[in-house]
Amino acid sequence: MQITAGTVAAVTGGASGLGGAVVRMLAGQGARVAILDMNEATGAAMAEETGGFFQKTDVSDPESVTAALDAVEARLGTPRICVSCAGIGPAAKTVSKGAPHDPAVFAKVIAVNQLGTFYMASQTAARMAALEPLGTDGERGVIVNTASVAAYEGQIGQVAYAASKGGVVGMTLPMARDLASLGIRVCTIAPGLFLTPLLKGLPQEVQDSLGAQVPFPSRLGDPSEFAALARHIVENTMLNGEVIRLDGAIRMAPR
Repeated sequence: MQITAGTVAAVTGGASGLGGAVVRMLAGQGARVAILDMNEATGAAMAEETGGFFQKTDVSDPESVTAALDAVEARLGTPRICVSCAGIGPAAKTVSKGAPHDPAVFAKVIAVNQLGTFYMASQTAARMAALEPLGTDGERGVIVNTASVAAYEGQIGQVAYAASKGGVVGMTLPMARDLASLGIRVCTIAPGLFLTPLLKGLPQEVQDSLGAQVPFPSRLGDPSEFAALARHIVENTMLNGEVIRLDGAIRMAPR
């Protein structure tokens, strides 16, 4: 699918970080972009910067997702591109100081990262299915989800995060198969260490140390590189049902 002036896209976690880079990329191609995020201040600022439309959205709540997509349709139209970048990653061990992992924290991570990705994808796909097909392939839409290398090499303290991202990986192929007859593609990006707002808050020497763990290039990934892969997935119709690691060949150590 070519991203053209007027193409409608929805990006969760679009106020900053990886999602913010995707919003900037899509807007730069002329797309009409909906920024779905919990942070109203940064979301409004991103909308002003890119000419997008901000809608406060809790992806872990299916009713909030429905309301957000209703607002997007009323304002911009039905999205043909859906990119899910919303996520959280609190650190906690399975057992710490004799106490089990807080079940509420584990459930919250699953709710935002895995269930939120599913709610967004399934609800957007249902709306995409009503659109007119495009081109000779009859494509109606593209869904790009975000996992993590932690889905494969979760570190100490990442049991909830790794489980949630592993769930996103596991959904990719069956979701692509489910939606194939509707002309909707699904792919997932599994990023490694990227310079997101969380890492930007760390001291420079810590950032440099993390970047040095990446075989090549030995640095933290730039969110624009994530956005570039998202664009390629959207534009390359043969990419479907695949999880793509974007990590500079890193394989995460236990800690």
